[in-house]
Amino acid sequence: MSFFENEKTAKQENTLWVEKYRPQILNDYIGNDLLKEKVQTYLDNNDVPHLLLYGKAGTGKTTLAKIIAQTIECDYMVINASDENNVETVRTKVKNFASGAGFKGMKIIILDEFDYMTPNAQAILRNLMETFSRHTRFVLTCNYHEKIIEPILSRCQTFAVNPPSKKEVAVHVSDILTKENIQFDIKDVADIITNFYPDIRRIINTCQLQSSKGVLKGDKQTILQADFKNKIVDILASGEEKRNAYIQIRQLVGDNKVNDFAELYSILYERLDDYAAGNTANVILELSQGQFRDALVIDKEICFMATVIAIINIIK
Repeated sequence: MSFFENEKTAKQENTLWVEKYRPQILNDYIGNDLLKEKVQTYLDNNDVPHLLLYGKAGTGKTTLAKIIAQTIECDYMVINASDENNVETVRTKVKNFASGAGFKGMKIIILDEFDYMTPNAQAILRNLMETFSRHTRFVLTCNYHEKIIEPILSRCQTFAVNPPSKKEVAVHVSDILTKENIQFDIKDVADIITNFYPDIRRIINTCQLQSSKGVLKGDKQTILQADFKNKIVDILASGEEKRNAYIQIRQLVGDNKVNDFAELYSILYERLDDYAAGNTANVILELSQGQFRDALVIDKEICFMATVIAIINIIK
């Protein structure tokens, strides 16, 4: 990991609420009670089969995978397959960890966003699952389990990770706001949840974005503004080809009559993990240059769109 990626990760873990308040133990994990009961039996036995956890974005798949690995006595490694999705990753990084000497007997390899892994890489992983099954377990997470090859599906216990209820999310978010000393009206929390449910990560990010001055701003216009900022990130993270991504982002910026672009640069930085996997350092440098130019130019929209074009060329 580069210096820039280390610096960015450390800063995010200290400031982003989704990381600061990510559940660390099973009792703190909200929703999915039946799944939690099953997972608890694994934890009680200090063992786990190969697992595949699938569901919509932001519903807690990665959090649950990490809870399992952190609770069971094991050595573990996390790989984001949206970043490292090729054959070489499996043949080197995964194989080296699985085959190397461990300190705790069992090993767990979490392959996050596994549906990004190429079919060839999945085929090689299937062989590793068999070769090292005596002491290594694989926990896979994905949005679309239909993209996983059958030989891997047949070797995993597969569980759908469903979003917690809106009431459970409201309690969780209210607890975060209280701990952060943010004044809020529960109706505003409900409005934000309604707009972004079932993506818990996005709900929490929006609440943080709208609480910059110690008070949660939950009026409809404010929520819509936050939504448009997040949509820019969603477009960058999508499979849209370059021209369409540029056109859609330019339309959003124009329709929302942006005057202050500082918050747009900030959210592009805060949500780097959602769209810049494998290109973090280059995107950070581009954002830094964009902010520097923003302070010097008259037409800040042109400056921002130039930054967007540069980022699109980096990540797509």
